[in-house]
Amino acid sequence: MAMNYCSLSYSLQLISFLFIILLLSCCVSAAVPRLGPVSRGILRKPEPAAAASESVSKDLKTFFYHQTLDHFNYRPESYKTFRQRYVMNFRHWGGAKSSSPILAYFGAEAPLDGDLSDIGFLNDNAARFNALLIYIEHRYYGKSMPFGSPKEAMRNASTLGYLNSAQAIADYAAVLMHVKKKLSAQNSPVIVIGGSYGGMLASWFRLKYPHVALGALASSAPILYFDGIAPQIGYYSIVTKDFKEASEGCYRTIRKSWSEIDRIASKPNGLSILSKRFNTCDRLKSSFELKDYLDYLYADAAQYNEPPTYPVSVVCKGIDRASKRTGTLDRIFHGLVAIAGKRSCYDTNEFNYPSEESLSWRWQTCSEIVMPIGHATNDTMFQPEPFNLNSFIKDCNRLYKVSPRPHWITTYYGGRDIKLILHGFASNIIFSNGLRDPYSSGGVLENISDTVVAVYTRHGSHCLDILAAKKSDPHWLVMQRKREVEIIKGWMDKYYTDLANRQ
Repeated sequence: MAMNYCSLSYSLQLISFLFIILLLSCCVSAAVPRLGPVSRGILRKPEPAAAASESVSKDLKTFFYHQTLDHFNYRPESYKTFRQRYVMNFRHWGGAKSSSPILAYFGAEAPLDGDLSDIGFLNDNAARFNALLIYIEHRYYGKSMPFGSPKEAMRNASTLGYLNSAQAIADYAAVLMHVKKKLSAQNSPVIVIGGSYGGMLASWFRLKYPHVALGALASSAPILYFDGIAPQIGYYSIVTKDFKEASEGCYRTIRKSWSEIDRIASKPNGLSILSKRFNTCDRLKSSFELKDYLDYLYADAAQYNEPPTYPVSVVCKGIDRASKRTGTLDRIFHGLVAIAGKRSCYDTNEFNYPSEESLSWRWQTCSEIVMPIGHATNDTMFQPEPFNLNSFIKDCNRLYKVSPRPHWITTYYGGRDIKLILHGFASNIIFSNGLRDPYSSGGVLENISDTVVAVYTRHGSHCLDILAAKKSDPHWLVMQRKREVEIIKGWMDKYYTDLANRQ
């Protein structure tokens, strides 16, 4: 009976916690627009990749490593372990005897499953390098859950406290060293690859664990979007620029729409009018609810504005093709239908419902991944809404009774005066970006040294270079990937020369 009571008590605590998360999501603007190599929203409409996922999956073998819970303490509980998932592809590997390389992909704030098909850079280049491929899942995501289950892992701040970037890259080091030892591949050079938050991890890994990784490809890694280094407004300035370049009329319509939404919402039954006009699944509770939904769609369209569909153009064509006799909000609705498709209704909370991965990521943004992103002035197509650190801290304290550390990332990994600092000791890092990606405003866009280099394209979007190659890829994207491969080959050539001289 006592066990049933405890189970019921915990279930009520979890329901209460999820309710607070949902409440905050619906009422507070998201401080960090969602990271990740691919859109997880309604914009995800992939063209079949050149290497079909079925042909890739048959070469994949799944393993689990007994990972240490806490790498940085020596308390008895630190020595607990959990099963961390990693997946390997041996198809093209030349073997340990020839010191053939290892390409390692760092999973980030999502289960590993989608990355196995979406992240094509490793598989597309495996034969060229005779490389072993390894994909490692991030702790607290997917099947790599400490304490035995998501329920236990997310019980409270004490169990979530082991979820941070330093623990994650230490995990990756432990897995890679285990694999190299198991395969007698101590002389096989490792190139680590990541996108978005995973790209940040890859670059930080090369700085912290140069004895494990020969080099890193950090795709769309906004490592400068911390502690006021990049401007707050940078992200939404690029979203605005993307829409303005697609269509001046579309940009003006969106810019005008926010005050129109507020004007109608202030009327008697105004929220009912808006609910009907936008065919929402539930009656709107506030104008913020609708504006936040549209904000997410526009940001997602810009962040993942990839060929051949170019979602920003899809939205703008929907807006621009609406009859000129229709009002501003009717044109906005046409843009919504163009990108989301015709639906029986539109759920404005679609992107706010808690999930295992969103709960884990919320903890990370409430602890160390504090990226002060806002639209603070009238220079964008959005209403002014600056990032408010004090409000952010209060929200996180309300959720976890733990305060964020907004300065910790730059303390632990650096970031300020990055060219001056990294020029002296860092090497073998590619920071790749597409300038249509809003997160490129927090990326490294100029060479730091001969071996810490920036490779970017004017038309690229978020993590586009590490996605699976397609026949429809434009020439500029093909050339970006070619340049990255050439740089990595140069690192390997030098390594093998040094290895031969040592032997």
